[in-house]
Amino acid sequence: MEQLAEVLSSWGLWQVTIGQIAMWLISFVLLYLAIIKGVEPLLLLPIGFGIFMANLPLTGLLEEGGLFYIFYHYGIANELIPPLIFLGLGAMTDFGPVLANPKTLLLGAAAQLGVYGAFLGALLMGFTVYEAACIGIIGGADGPTSIFLSANLAPHMMGSVAVAAYSYMALVPIIIPPIAKMLTTKEERSMVMQMNRWPNKAEKILFPILGALIIILLVPASAPLIAMFMLGNLFMESGVVERLTDVSRNALMNIVTILLGVAVGSTMTSEVFLTPKTIGVFIMGVVAFAFATAGGVLIAKLMNLVVKNKVNPLIGAAGVSAVPMAARVVQNMGMEANPQNYLLMHAMGPNVAGVIGTAVAAGAFITALT
Repeated sequence: MEQLAEVLSSWGLWQVTIGQIAMWLISFVLLYLAIIKGVEPLLLLPIGFGIFMANLPLTGLLEEGGLFYIFYHYGIANELIPPLIFLGLGAMTDFGPVLANPKTLLLGAAAQLGVYGAFLGALLMGFTVYEAACIGIIGGADGPTSIFLSANLAPHMMGSVAVAAYSYMALVPIIIPPIAKMLTTKEERSMVMQMNRWPNKAEKILFPILGALIIILLVPASAPLIAMFMLGNLFMESGVVERLTDVSRNALMNIVTILLGVAVGSTMTSEVFLTPKTIGVFIMGVVAFAFATAGGVLIAKLMNLVVKNKVNPLIGAAGVSAVPMAARVVQNMGMEANPQNYLLMHAMGPNVAGVIGTAVAAGAFITALT
């Protein structure tokens, strides 16, 4: 009977708290969104399962030496996984639209207004300057960058920031259209753009090298993300390392995505997540995303006042770095206004520029606050 009592007392069942049950429900919601609704399944599924496991008692997964501790400590706290994600993104990114129309870089930069607007708003809500920076970066709709910045400035916010960032990435088709339509006329949305030129191979090879040189010299703290992003792109554009390109964009990307999702989910214990600040993160995340969309559209309209070759203001909405979903949303909106309007390649310019802009913004925050 004593041995039976010891076995029964070792069950985690007796240690379950109301907070942990609440986190199970949150994890089930994320799993439902990923599996049934298809919302960012590659990240929300491992994040959801990681939350579930992290809120089971007596597992030892989060203790030093535990499996999830190893994933988090060596993958995220030591800033390994987000740069590897950027390596894969670089190997999948075509900078051709940016090189064909360089002024679209400004539209990607303009979308970062949402980052700094939400940063100021979070400060006014009472968040610390470190927490406010992590909330602001959600406006860039770039999950790996949000995680990278949180790991540097506010590790306790990582789970809520990551879930907010990936959730709003999935809501791009819902958030962008009403804001973009409110700020543009049907005539502006109907504007057809022409691709005047396409960069040659030499330009596409030189861009990641010169881009890395300029950006990292200006914002050295962005080097982990920018260096790997440009290296992945150089793999692809060089045409001489097909195996490395394939591994970067497929096998490696898939492996680190699993580790990233589980590690992020493991940070979302009931003690950390179930706080009033978490609600504030999600509210300000919407504000950041809305500001980023509006900033890109408004700067595009302003640009049309001074440039000869006009741009369709809708492509400014693609400046948020949800690649390529934001560009596809812009394409659909353009065709809705004018069935002959093909904006996808034009929208990819600010879309790709937004990835770079968000990484630079994260580097600027790290430089200013550490």
